[in-house]
Amino acid sequence: MTELEKIINYEFKDKTLLSRALTHSSYANEKGSGKDNERLEFLGDSVLGFIAAEFLFSSNRTIDEGELTRMRAYAVREETLFEYAEEIGLGNFLMLGKGEELSGGRKRPSVVSDAFEALIAAIYLDGGIQAAKDFVLPFIERAEEEKPIVKDYKSALQEVLQQNPTEKFEYVVVEETGPDHDKRFVVEVHMNSNVIGRGEGTSKKRAEQQAAKDALELMGL
Repeated sequence: MTELEKIINYEFKDKTLLSRALTHSSYANEKGSGKDNERLEFLGDSVLGFIAAEFLFSSNRTIDEGELTRMRAYAVREETLFEYAEEIGLGNFLMLGKGEELSGGRKRPSVVSDAFEALIAAIYLDGGIQAAKDFVLPFIERAEEEKPIVKDYKSALQEVLQQNPTEKFEYVVVEETGPDHDKRFVVEVHMNSNVIGRGEGTSKKRAEQQAAKDALELMGL
């Protein structure tokens, strides 16, 4: 457990919380303790959902509720959680029953992603919501950047404007704020020097997509 604490950069005051988070039901059943990580998983799912929702709401101020919901679903889905857990080698630290061990439980996405949620809950109970945020936000931020845009508004806008080749358009960064780890960009779409769209985001790419979306909406598309 000490090795895992070093990896996640968090030292538990109550080590039993970490032990519980790492205990799969198969191990608890074999030992007859009944103390597995399923209740922690339940809590961790809600804590993760809140942290993801708050982050996406704050960092995507021009995105509507439907798209925010899709982005959150991507950030907390089993496949994504499994990727988070693999980064810290969580499967190596799980306490599994013999059958689960032999059947490849340490690499099973459902087992490992559930344990990741249990770990979030353990950190939350031990250190509070800020400790949980410090642990999980780097994963969510990266997932947001890597997630494919639901709709490629830039390509759609380009197709519309190319119908009239005399029109010249470009994306212009008009504002860049925040420290390196928390940048915000504001981008405008200029057509023949006129502003036809404006967007903002945590990367230039996302800000350009939002600016293109704004321009398409202005055109009624």
